[in-house]
Amino acid sequence: MFALTKEISGMLGWDASWLSIILASCLAVGQALEVYTNHFHVHTKEPGIENAHKIAKRHGFINRGPVLGSDKEFHFVQPALSHARTRRSVAHHAKLHKDDDVLHVEQLTGYRRSKRGYRPLEERLQTQLDFSPVQSPTDPLYKYQWYLKNTGQAGGKARLDLNVEKAWAMGFTGKNITTAIMDDGVDYMHPDIKNNFNADASYDFSSNDPFPYPRYTDDWFNSHGTRCAGEIVGARDNGVCGVGVAYDGKVAGIRMLDQPYMTDLIEANSMGHEPNKIHIYSASWGPTDDGKTVDGPRNATMRAIVKGVNEGRNGLGSIFVWASGDGGEDDDCNCDGYAASMWTISINSAINNGENAHYDESCSSTLASTFSNGGRNPETGVATTDLYGRCTRSHSGTSAAAPEAAGVFALALEANPQLTWRDLQHLTVLTSTRNSLFDGRCRELPELGLAIPDNHKTTSGNCTHFEWQMNGVGLEYNHLFGFGVLDAAEMVMMSLVWKTVPPRYHCSAGAIDTPYEIPADGNLILELNTDACVGTATEVRYLEHVQAVVSFNSTRRGDTTLYLVSPMGTRY
Repeated sequence: MFALTKEISGMLGWDASWLSIILASCLAVGQALEVYTNHFHVHTKEPGIENAHKIAKRHGFINRGPVLGSDKEFHFVQPALSHARTRRSVAHHAKLHKDDDVLHVEQLTGYRRSKRGYRPLEERLQTQLDFSPVQSPTDPLYKYQWYLKNTGQAGGKARLDLNVEKAWAMGFTGKNITTAIMDDGVDYMHPDIKNNFNADASYDFSSNDPFPYPRYTDDWFNSHGTRCAGEIVGARDNGVCGVGVAYDGKVAGIRMLDQPYMTDLIEANSMGHEPNKIHIYSASWGPTDDGKTVDGPRNATMRAIVKGVNEGRNGLGSIFVWASGDGGEDDDCNCDGYAASMWTISINSAINNGENAHYDESCSSTLASTFSNGGRNPETGVATTDLYGRCTRSHSGTSAAAPEAAGVFALALEANPQLTWRDLQHLTVLTSTRNSLFDGRCRELPELGLAIPDNHKTTSGNCTHFEWQMNGVGLEYNHLFGFGVLDAAEMVMMSLVWKTVPPRYHCSAGAIDTPYEIPADGNLILELNTDACVGTATEVRYLEHVQAVVSFNSTRRGDTTLYLVSPMGTRY
């Protein structure tokens, strides 16, 4: 059932009725001012990298190599052009287009991708810590890592954590699992990271070399990837910083974020890099969190993600973990095409007392949550590694939440290396728990209208809150936290006995192809009946993912809200 309502907010998704995996899709839109880079996507008529090198050389280009392992698609760069310009380079495009050995060429547009971290806190709390084994024989920041073991420190809720100590006690610490940090680089010489760094799986797609070390800036802006890496593989009991969730695992650095404008091929090659050596790809970035940007993966990037889940890890499927966003209540993570994709696992955050962080976005596409800081109390920051051998206690935002989830998934993959990408989504849904998570944000009723479905909200005074709901199969969910906080021990234990899900089939449920006008009262309800492709080779017996493609015209995007209602009555 579809319901279009003239209201505020963006597009919302739907939950599938069996495992109720909440996912949604948003359409990508371009920037107001198109930017053209000096990167070109070239399709050659004849296969082979040597042939591509010859084409690039005779026209003054540099061939950066194949796209997604293809022998006929290549990434060319023109050094004579600036990285960003407002017009296409007709002359350089024509040189390649007229070449008899070139089938097709496209000059790539540039777009913004933002790191997800609460910067005001970073600027206010930039005290860097430097420890040595002489000062402490154990990890000195572990007592501040409340998200690993919450004893109530800094006013937190005791036992509200990832429950990793129990998983460690069972012997699972991330061994033989590699997580790639797709970011601004990793300080792989850091004493808490260096022994767990996987150089063979690392690459710098910003500088096109095998050394993904962060570029120096005075404000340490490129510390983002190093901080994320330490959350996953920070060494245990070495007297430096804290400890990672999967401290015996490996981390790969994929430097791709540190540049003025992102391109489709840099993203695609990053997400398709060494898919049989990398198990998990962790991304703490996305479209600008400004409440008005609706964007997502472009063509080559989407192909890379789909190829990863179908072919990565020798056919088991690459795991893509995404931070849901830091735009707060003025933004909606459904309109981030990376976090909302059915191929990724979108992670939101909570602070140490169970409340949502003030920068958290709400949406139906969030699958689960981990922890970050609330930007209020310095003691609730995320403690991890920092640049140049240092440590920090001020990592924040959903940037910090996604790597924690990647670490938990590494423990699950160690427990059962045969888990597919779909298995891990199922395990996330089934083992995540409400625990003490709650929506502590006050949303004034006049500003909300019907932006939150009635059965998802409670009213107290002049405030409205996202409430926990029970779906048709008895699982609790929340628009802020998904199915709850990850539980490492529960996930590991279920992974040990998990039976791989049956093959996935795609069924087109049907279509409503008659145009409708939203009536004057502002509500339009459309029903779609389906037989689930019964009697065909793609008959659906268990519903796992739902994707709805909807086209509509509106004078302002924010004036229209889309709800999907499942056959069992669950509404998003």
